[in-house]
Amino acid sequence: MTKRVKTHVKKNDEVVVITGNHKGEKGRVLQVFPEKSQVIVEGVRMIKKHAKPTQDRPEGGIIEKEGPIHISNVKLVAAK
Repeated sequence: MTKRVKTHVKKNDEVVVITGNHKGEKGRVLQVFPEKSQVIVEGVRMIKKHAKPTQDRPEGGIIEKEGPIHISNVKLVAAK
């Protein structure tokens, strides 16, 4: 049995990055990984990933997607 990890953010929350290269950027939480203490924020920490051609994506190539950020580096934005 795994221990449940409590996080201060959840999916669809608005957050702002408080430290690191992306400090000050705002976005919506797309995914939360409590076991790794990481979140994926929309439009923040875009990384390039090399993809092989598949049936879904026959051309393959380089795609840009969001990378994970440690949960301690984000803070909830107060809803007004």
